[in-house]
Amino acid sequence: MDTEPGSRFRSPGRYRVEGPVATGSIPTMAASPHPRHPPPSSTPKPPGSKGARWPLPIRVYERVLRALAPLLMGGARGGRSPEEREGSKLIRGIQGRCRDRDRFSSWAEEGRDPERPLAWIHAPSVGEGLQAKAVLEALRTRRPDLQFAYTHFSPSAEALARRMPADVSGYLPWDTRPAAMAALDALQPDLLLFTKTEVWPVLALLAAERGIPVALVAATLPRAAGRRGLLGRAFLTPAFRALTRVMAISPEDGARFTELGVDPTRVLVTGDPGMDSAWERAQAADPGAPYLAPLHGSSRPTLVAGSTWGADEAVLLPALGKVREMVGDLRLVIAPHEPDEAHLAPLEQALQAGGWRIRRLGEVERRGDAQDVDAVVVDRVGVLAHLYSVGQAAYVGGGFHAAGLHSVLEPAASGLPVVFGPRFANSLAAEELKSEGGGVSVEGEVELARVLLSWLGRGGDGEAVGARARSYLLRHRGAAARTVDALLPLLP
Repeated sequence: MDTEPGSRFRSPGRYRVEGPVATGSIPTMAASPHPRHPPPSSTPKPPGSKGARWPLPIRVYERVLRALAPLLMGGARGGRSPEEREGSKLIRGIQGRCRDRDRFSSWAEEGRDPERPLAWIHAPSVGEGLQAKAVLEALRTRRPDLQFAYTHFSPSAEALARRMPADVSGYLPWDTRPAAMAALDALQPDLLLFTKTEVWPVLALLAAERGIPVALVAATLPRAAGRRGLLGRAFLTPAFRALTRVMAISPEDGARFTELGVDPTRVLVTGDPGMDSAWERAQAADPGAPYLAPLHGSSRPTLVAGSTWGADEAVLLPALGKVREMVGDLRLVIAPHEPDEAHLAPLEQALQAGGWRIRRLGEVERRGDAQDVDAVVVDRVGVLAHLYSVGQAAYVGGGFHAAGLHSVLEPAASGLPVVFGPRFANSLAAEELKSEGGGVSVEGEVELARVLLSWLGRGGDGEAVGARARSYLLRHRGAAARTVDALLPLLP
């Protein structure tokens, strides 16, 4: 399918990639030899080739992780209260791996159809999982005969994994030879896909040794990424050399992957599948849903603050106090990135101290009314994309701490002007949204208050800025289909 006029991508088969990356049409490259088709001998043997000796950094990493895994699993099972274990993402992730250790082998006994090819797609957390979901759904449409396995790394993605349209899903096994080989033996994948940034070296190399095509979709490599440093290159280059395809979100990202050893002829620019995912979720928002209807029924100017951390709230709440002096009926819908009690309780205290009448989203839903509420505190995950539909402006969290900015695509898909903090070098979409006038980066509370007032105050230009944000996203849809075009030749 062709993209909207003005897109930086052309129709399939004519993507142009600048720099050292391959230019021209997608090469119809035969899949790497699959276990059904024994790999031919080759000399010399690069990392990932059958019989090749792994580089020392990979061997050391694998042995250390193999030694640590039992200790981590043992520590996660005891020594803390149930509340402490539930609140720790590290412990929840370790417990999830313990729980899912035999999931794939158990499923394979009953559910694996040897006559059907299987694609295994891995995404570390929620944002990457949504990119992966767009690719998975597009691939299933084109190849309904496929089976799918989905894995994640972060506990934040557990809920998304349960909703993923895959035949089996769970935590990524430990990146050790025994665990990775057991998963590969059970699933017998015909294609292994990593998403965005995360390529696990042991799994990637073992899959390549078996002749399984290994690809990276929505591939992203920011200018300041640690993987571009000397240590990152020494550790990751062998795994990146084993990749059959790298489907980059931009020509610049694609060019940077060649620095990590990826053959330039294997790099393609297909765009960000998150664009497709964000648009679909925005269109699926139901104004009559019990948690949305009370908010849609109000004419109050509303700011939706998504994926916030404490560092965001330390800037956002004082700024909103200034905005309320001019926009007295301002409403806030705030969704912390981790809506556990440890975060919600102090956030609510800070809001109450600032004179906000607050209520949690669950209570709004139960009552069916939010007329007397100034601030709605979101106490669940999985609803943020739809909550943007009730706003007139959006704040996206993560830009005031080192972990990086969260997705600006969801509010853009809802046609909202987007504001975020100064640390957004990890987000190409934020850079482009800012350059196209659909988003703004701010350094602190004074600037944030000024921007929000210009959008939400009387006669503000928020609607025009939001229209530019939506236009940006629409022009870049179609990445999931382009990604699938590049993947299909790799499948049997």
